[in-house]
Amino acid sequence: MAESVTWGGLRELAEFQAEKGCAISLYVDLDPSIAPTAGDADARVSSLLHEGERRAEANSRGLTHNQRVGLRDDFARIRAFFENDFDRDGAHGLAVFTAGLDNVWRPRMLIESVPDGVRVGRDFHLAPLVPLVGRGEGALVAVVGRERGELYRLRSGRLDEIADRSDEVPGRHDQGGWSQARYQRHIEKLVGEHLREVGEELDRRVRRMRSPKLILVSSEETRPELEDHLAKETKGAVIGWTSAEAHAGPSELLALTSPFLEQARAKEEAEVVDRWREEAGRGGRAASGWAATLEAASDARVDILLYQDNAQNEAWQCPACGRLSASGGQCPLDGTETDRCEDGLDPTMHQTIANGGTVLPLSARRDLDPVEGIGALLRY
Repeated sequence: MAESVTWGGLRELAEFQAEKGCAISLYVDLDPSIAPTAGDADARVSSLLHEGERRAEANSRGLTHNQRVGLRDDFARIRAFFENDFDRDGAHGLAVFTAGLDNVWRPRMLIESVPDGVRVGRDFHLAPLVPLVGRGEGALVAVVGRERGELYRLRSGRLDEIADRSDEVPGRHDQGGWSQARYQRHIEKLVGEHLREVGEELDRRVRRMRSPKLILVSSEETRPELEDHLAKETKGAVIGWTSAEAHAGPSELLALTSPFLEQARAKEEAEVVDRWREEAGRGGRAASGWAATLEAASDARVDILLYQDNAQNEAWQCPACGRLSASGGQCPLDGTETDRCEDGLDPTMHQTIANGGTVLPLSARRDLDPVEGIGALLRY
């Protein structure tokens, strides 16, 4: 089943480093517009595996016999996985991480597409996964009406129902022997009790999940009374209100609420960039450019790594301690000769994520253009 990407999952991958063999990272774009049929997917996989084997052979100098055999076995295992066990099942992307000699095998079906790619090295290639983290994961969608009270949570690109507080309220014209006014007051009392129960359920969920993003789907008529029953913390978690057809299901609700999640993501991006600009402007807890950011990442000082799509630069890394620098030579800590990394962004992400930080790829702002497309907010 396709899954979403979390910081916890990325952190586990970032902490791995091959000790006995080599690490293979394979990414396959399964977007229906790119690979509409099983045959198209098979062709892409075959091409990627061939390219990976070619690169591994070309860069096998310095590997032991066992490491070369391990690489061949790992590529064979990936090929067998696609031939015998692979089930697309609606996934738009696939990532396979394997290092057989170190007992690692992790295929991951993804809810979003990733660019095709294959890499062999000491650690796993994580850059394609970073833009997929979150994407509204864990957001709550509540559908609330005079009788309806359904609560959904966004998991792996789908809305799963987690609570139903719907009540059967008598119709407006079923008053029997009651007077119209008295019966109407009775109905409104039942509706009020229903909305109170829904509000209490929302309050419990928001407290338990530590203020997740919340989208409320209700009519304009219901909204004011529902708001009256929500705690301050729950109101603060609301990122949008909207309405839907009476019988809208999870797929229709997801399409309806997705724009609110994108708006919230853009707002968060703007807030982080503004914080970085303020800190960088006064020489505070911020790094700007490759040299300063690499140093901060190596010192485990990066809280949030920021980068733009033009952030491409080589870096040098110490094979002994992993320290990064913007220029080659000997490691300042242990004197080991550093290795050149053609793509400096990936090891910078590794250092950041493994040390408890997060990474924010900028999609709407170009504030990092003057500083080589990369920067960071620092812990200290």
